[in-house]
Amino acid sequence: MNTERFKERGMLFLRSQGFNRASASVTAILSGLLFGLVILLISNPSQAFDGFLIIMKGGFSTGAKGMGQVFYFATPLILTGLSVGFAFKTGLFNIGAAGQFVMGAFAAIYIGVKWTFLPAPWHWIVALLGAALIGGLWALIPGLLKAYLNVHEVISTIMMNYIGMYMANMLVKATVYDSRKNLSMITAESSVLPKGGLDAVFHNVRSSGTLDYSTVNSGIYIAIVVAIIMYVILNKTTFGYELKACGFNQNASKYAGINEKRSMVLSMVIAGALAGLGGGLLYLSGANGRQLKVIDVLAMEGFNGIPVALLGLSNPIGIIFSAIFISYITQGGNYLQSMDFVPEVIDIIVACIIYFSAFALIIRNIITKLLKRKKSEGGEA
Repeated sequence: MNTERFKERGMLFLRSQGFNRASASVTAILSGLLFGLVILLISNPSQAFDGFLIIMKGGFSTGAKGMGQVFYFATPLILTGLSVGFAFKTGLFNIGAAGQFVMGAFAAIYIGVKWTFLPAPWHWIVALLGAALIGGLWALIPGLLKAYLNVHEVISTIMMNYIGMYMANMLVKATVYDSRKNLSMITAESSVLPKGGLDAVFHNVRSSGTLDYSTVNSGIYIAIVVAIIMYVILNKTTFGYELKACGFNQNASKYAGINEKRSMVLSMVIAGALAGLGGGLLYLSGANGRQLKVIDVLAMEGFNGIPVALLGLSNPIGIIFSAIFISYITQGGNYLQSMDFVPEVIDIIVACIIYFSAFALIIRNIITKLLKRKKSEGGEA
């Protein structure tokens, strides 16, 4: 009887933890949006509520095509969010998703331009695999530095971001450069991701009767499947348990017989592969793929993966929804330019949401400790 009561209390505690996690993110979102409304009122009181309504409408502001664009821009965010979140779960802070992302993008573009002997669908499949491989190899360096030289991954990954940016620029110029446009060459049609039937859903009908298609493609399917796979690996496999155990306590993991150095390296490699795949998914989309600009600016998709992971609490399933949400309000923010608002307003609102998520996490931890104490007192009684 006592055993059954203990199991019942354990299940109730786990459910309460899940509720606390979800409520933490919801609280952060509502608080951030409310603070965003205050910012709109300060900057332009006469149009504040109309602007806030546009943000809340998000992709729906331009109909089905707008929602297609939400999923299109959410695709790389899911992968970079997974990259950061996976590293978080294993006790590492991967700030290098931007460098891994751009190196993966270059690999995908290079294969898309040069390997024209591959037919579809093998061409885009190989290009995506190449993007993941290069992203993983780029993250291997900070992983080795962390595991064997105890170099903090934040420092090494930040450095690798800038090295990756300049390396990608140099490689583009040396291999697939279009000097007339200061861009990479257009990839072959066989390397472009198929629409996967999404073009039949996410499009608008112009007044002339022609269709205005969104750029969303099957990349969103791939991103969701990868997120589910990461969830299974982290929560349902021995390998994932070992990685998380090393993140919680390296010394205890070593005592238990887990190779903590190998786990660190593999965690960084997997995180880098996810970010690299995100670069491939973004740049192998559109009519003839996207072209990589030769500019000295880090890929924002890599840094945006950090708030996505934080808002999703580093849970792969949560990251899917947080990436879609961030993409949704970002699309709404882009439409604010039709009014007297600067486009940076939506960045401030997103930053506020992440800022409040930190407070929500603190509150969640306090609630969890109180619940543990209450359960222990009830058990003693």
